[in-house]
Amino acid sequence: MTINVEVDYVLNMNRQPSHAILVVPVVDEHSVLLDRVFFALSDPVRRAILERLGEAPLLVSELARPFDISLQAVSRHVQVLVAAGLVRQERSGRISRCSLEVGPIYAAAVWLNGYSKYWQVQFDTLKVWLEKLTPRKARKPVTKAQQVGIRR
Repeated sequence: MTINVEVDYVLNMNRQPSHAILVVPVVDEHSVLLDRVFFALSDPVRRAILERLGEAPLLVSELARPFDISLQAVSRHVQVLVAAGLVRQERSGRISRCSLEVGPIYAAAVWLNGYSKYWQVQFDTLKVWLEKLTPRKARKPVTKAQQVGIRR
């Protein structure tokens, strides 16, 4: 979505105004959130931090332990995660405890799920081709119980 903004500006030295339309994209809050989440998830260190926080809240110093980077570098990664809303950071003096916030991950998953129809078609096509390539003798007959999903 865009907004057309009419702008008057001076084109030449005679100071004769000219009229133009400037196209400005409209950015909604949801798009900004998704941009931040995907940017945060684009780094393997930040993804590893999120995995560790999925187990339990940790201090920044505890988060930094397994990484071969400085505490300050880990702290900067945490700040990116905080800005994306993926991590909540609580400070008590010099101590900083971090915990996982799943809301933005859920929002990103919902957005991605909107595109599942495209890869589902690919899976369906793959299934058809696999059935064509598999010799009929090698295929096991499907029982009625398997068709309805009943396990024996």
